[in-house]
Amino acid sequence: MDNYLDKLIFEKSREGRRAYAQAPDTGAEPDIPEAFLRSDRPRLPEVSELQVVRHFTRLSQKNFSIDTQFYPLGSCTMKYNPRVCNSIALLPGFAGRHPLGPVSHGQGFLSCMYELQEMLKEVTGMQGVSLTPMAGAQGELTGLAMIMAYHKARGDLERNEIIVPDAAHGTNPATATMLGCVAKEIPTGSDGDIDIEALKAEVSEKTAGIMLTNPSTLGVFERDIIEVDDIVRDAGGLLYYDGANLNAILGKVRPGDMGFDVIHMNLHKTFSTPHGGGGPGSGAVGVAERLLPFMPVPVVGRKEIDGGTVYDWLTEKDLPQTIGRLSGFMGNAGVLLRAYVYMRLVGRDGMRRIAGYATLNANYLQARLRDAGFELAFPNRRASHEFIVTLRHEAKEYQLTAMDIAKALLDYNFHAPTTYFPLLVPECLLIEPTETESKETLDNFVNAMADIVKRARDDGESFKEAPFNTPVRRLDDVRAARQLDVRYDPEGGADA
Repeated sequence: MDNYLDKLIFEKSREGRRAYAQAPDTGAEPDIPEAFLRSDRPRLPEVSELQVVRHFTRLSQKNFSIDTQFYPLGSCTMKYNPRVCNSIALLPGFAGRHPLGPVSHGQGFLSCMYELQEMLKEVTGMQGVSLTPMAGAQGELTGLAMIMAYHKARGDLERNEIIVPDAAHGTNPATATMLGCVAKEIPTGSDGDIDIEALKAEVSEKTAGIMLTNPSTLGVFERDIIEVDDIVRDAGGLLYYDGANLNAILGKVRPGDMGFDVIHMNLHKTFSTPHGGGGPGSGAVGVAERLLPFMPVPVVGRKEIDGGTVYDWLTEKDLPQTIGRLSGFMGNAGVLLRAYVYMRLVGRDGMRRIAGYATLNANYLQARLRDAGFELAFPNRRASHEFIVTLRHEAKEYQLTAMDIAKALLDYNFHAPTTYFPLLVPECLLIEPTETESKETLDNFVNAMADIVKRARDDGESFKEAPFNTPVRRLDDVRAARQLDVRYDPEGGADA
């Protein structure tokens, strides 16, 4: 195991050591008033340039990442994203564009954003798209805000209940609550579909809408979606589609054709932006015709002037019923550009292949794990792009929990699947292989899972200490979350 000091550049510091190769040559002392100059040196490590390069390179090699490991996080779509998408998004004309610059100087960027809106409309079956939400959760908030604005505009002020299945993402009921609505939970049946009778009993004149992920977080496609649509719509509610799992249906079926009124799309999951680590995202929203007036602004518009095409921002003047603005400008431009390039790269047929391979990989991996002795949460259902394995028997017989397997997989050079979500399934692993992984990788993952269980039968206690080969061993998760301390004391070293 590495010593923690290897990860602290301060421990390599030696007084007087400098790295001058990259220092700017200003030719003169900066003209800063005496009152604003430091009286002592900042507490920075004194190291050479080569030490800096080696230190941070080694640190990067200790990380698990999609570039180096299989990352089967269910409901997160951690897949390989082509580098060309980053390269084009970083072209000087895009990266150097100032958001407050005149529209005439940004016609190239605006034309890309307009085409992205049009492509997303086609993919989802919606009538309008706004690119402004900067995350999936903000996309949820946007979609629900438009639903509530629609009811308010009709004078239907008693509708404040949002139906949420018990298998939904946790952000769904949180979003409803943030908007002052009441989240009404309905159960899921043993087959993974929504309990239709419970839904019928729950809808009323107070129903504003329903929030659904389809395929759901249980990894199955809602087979009664048309009946769900009819029940909610007959009660006067609207349908919101959580697009977190859009990877599974891309180019195959469209939420608009299922009857949904609004959808948010995690462009950073489905359309090529590095995902994870708290970086920028995009939760673009698509709307059916009835919600077009309420879209957040700005939206990219197009018009013909003197025989030429001009792109412009549609604002409150163009959409007087808009729910307003969600950011200072119009969303995360770099994320949107990556999505645009990705969609251009793969094309219409490529999108169908994405869903096809994502689903094929999931069903192959599901079958291999079943044959290896793992219990499927829904053994009679075909997987979408993800599926659930339950370790309830392993936990009872060998004291091998889902968390134990998650930690042990790190020693096999695999990142763990999503653990303990959804909460409906005991000791669950939600596994999503994505469309970018090879058969060999999937086979090696199955072998690793099977080997962990085999070893647990012989010595289950050893897995309580895993992982063994990572820079940091297993932590007390509760203590780490509640008493996180990452300070460095130059006198005493790192805090324990």
